[in-house]
Amino acid sequence: MTETTTAATRFAVPGRIAVSGQAASVWQTATLTGIRRETPHAATFRLAVPAWPGHLPGQHLMLRLTAADGYTAQRHYSIASPPDGSGHIELTLDRVPDGEVSGWFHTVARPGDTVEVRGPLSGFFAWPGDRPALLLGAGSGVVPLMSMVRHHRARGLAVPLRMLVSARGPEELIYAAELGPETTPVFTRSAPPGVPVGRMTAAHVAPLLAEQPAGGWEAYVCGSNGFAEHASRLLVAAGQPVERIRIERFG
Repeated sequence: MTETTTAATRFAVPGRIAVSGQAASVWQTATLTGIRRETPHAATFRLAVPAWPGHLPGQHLMLRLTAADGYTAQRHYSIASPPDGSGHIELTLDRVPDGEVSGWFHTVARPGDTVEVRGPLSGFFAWPGDRPALLLGAGSGVVPLMSMVRHHRARGLAVPLRMLVSARGPEELIYAAELGPETTPVFTRSAPPGVPVGRMTAAHVAPLLAEQPAGGWEAYVCGSNGFAEHASRLLVAAGQPVERIRIERFG
């Protein structure tokens, strides 16, 4: 995601546009119903979208803010929630310095405010739950991967799923309280006593590739350009076929 430097307060009064269909190409009104703090710099925003057509874990949407003067800003955001037919979706957003959209969400948005959404988008990074999934993420790159983890749990899927997630430190680990035995955190700057500090290495990836489930892993990598390149190289070096690595980058 790329943010620009226009002040977030420009969107103090978001536009309200009526829902006009379920197709991914149609803009729908989404109403903010809740805000949940995840880390000092990230929060989850729950949106009610009554005509949401449903999504697959890993997909994203387009979000649009409209200011009172007609100015608009659009961003792509991964969907954090699993598909559940509730008419609600969740987005977990980092506060980007000088970001006009993330800044609006973190400093202006309140329950009852409305935005517009269009989606779901992209089937390439989607995981329908039908194959073993090896997930590698860094920072807010964990967001679409968490949709997959939540889907795996909610459906009680037996297909193997493992996740490696990198964060600067425990306080920056998004969804820390929700992570379970399927997840191995990697801390790059600070860590609890006895836990090594450093970036993701072959020592984290190779054991998973050495114990592949039947059919092998489908690998999903999400994070910055630098992380995506590093993680994909680790996977290939450990024996993961290139054609079975799906990458989503943000910047």
